[in-house]
Amino acid sequence: MIPLLSGDDTRLMPQAPAPVTMDKLVSLCKRRGFVFQSSEIYGGFNGVWDYGPLGAELRNNIKAAWWRDFVHKRDDVVGLDSGILASPRVWEASGHLKNFTDPMVECKNCKGRFRADHIDLEKNCPTCGKKDWSDVRMFNTMFKTFVGPVEDDASVAYLRPETCQAIFTNFKLVQGAMRKKLPFGIAQIGKAFRNEITPGNFIFRLRELEQMELEYFVRPGDDERAFDDWLQHDLDWLTSYGVRRNMLELLEHPKEKLSHYSKRTVDIEYKFPFGQSELWGLANRTDYDLTQHSKASGEELEYFDEETKEHVVPFVIEPSLGVDRMMLVVLLEAYEEQQDKEGIRTVMHLHPRLAPVKVAILPLVKKDEQLVAKSRAIFKELRGELTVQYDETSTVGRRYRRQDEIGTPWCVTVDGQTLEDGTVTIRDRDSMEQVRFPSEGLLDELQRRLRQPWQRPG
Repeated sequence: MIPLLSGDDTRLMPQAPAPVTMDKLVSLCKRRGFVFQSSEIYGGFNGVWDYGPLGAELRNNIKAAWWRDFVHKRDDVVGLDSGILASPRVWEASGHLKNFTDPMVECKNCKGRFRADHIDLEKNCPTCGKKDWSDVRMFNTMFKTFVGPVEDDASVAYLRPETCQAIFTNFKLVQGAMRKKLPFGIAQIGKAFRNEITPGNFIFRLRELEQMELEYFVRPGDDERAFDDWLQHDLDWLTSYGVRRNMLELLEHPKEKLSHYSKRTVDIEYKFPFGQSELWGLANRTDYDLTQHSKASGEELEYFDEETKEHVVPFVIEPSLGVDRMMLVVLLEAYEEQQDKEGIRTVMHLHPRLAPVKVAILPLVKKDEQLVAKSRAIFKELRGELTVQYDETSTVGRRYRRQDEIGTPWCVTVDGQTLEDGTVTIRDRDSMEQVRFPSEGLLDELQRRLRQPWQRPG
């Protein structure tokens, strides 16, 4: 059994020391090309962030790792890539038009708007210091738009607030096309949009986000066991990519706070520097979604068992993880500052398979034409097989530090001995150990290292 905390009790528990302040992480992300504020030259656009060259690589690696482990490595899960826009009837049937709301309150003095469940209304406004609150009202957080040239009620549409509804509406088509038998899952990675009242905490709470969602269809009666299996699977996946187990807590939603579709929900929460909050949600959605869409569309969304000749409306277990929040946790877990003879060494202990750059090629002396030529030849050989950087600027020690700061697992130094015997120095980011290795077998060696189990140092 996995120990659970219920209600809001987790927020009262003592938390582990934050590994890094948000200010330090945000500064590193901007300086090294991980994350930029959207529309920064115009003063920024709240709730939206742009991902720079290293951030784009890290996000792609996170998505690729999730897809590999949740789809490719399983024979009971297939993928889907659906549209961001859908018929408004989808959101009516799913309950989003009625229930996808957050409580909002407004300061009558400064006109600031806040999530009522994220603020103490007994206290003064955190913006202007006055205490003059409006009544709490429910605010639908779906983004509304119009399809076609005329903006009227008939052309109203919505940007999807989650990716899962297309999985339900395509359930019968996917099941038939892929001939899947229960239990089986449909996975999807895609953008979602939520008109958050108070976005914030860097890339934690966004208006434009990306989700990695999976709907796992099971027979009624098998749902509780499947729920527990997926909860353990999700925890194991997080720790396998370097997330420390003591930084995670499980929050069991009490019955009175469950979503309208949920029989049971457990959040895997992370101890962020700004407080403990949700990283990964796991919900037992029962047969709610398939039943609702069947009623609204008139199409039977059932599973037919050829062996028993039985029609079944499956229950659904949903593990839902945000790409942006996972990236934030990966960065927080990786960040470390170490004292050395030159001051502070900042190192990002990223899992090698997630690291934006896998290896850096460094000629020891920039002015040595033979070293540079050999280094560039190695760089060209590795490029296309691995994400690799070539760096010949400043001392080799400073170049090591630059690569440590972006999480590059290995640096390959080409020196005078390379020209004599064909060996190079492979330097490990985490241990800083250096070994000589034949340059001819370098690609195979680096790929071997990438396949090896990895554990965050310390």
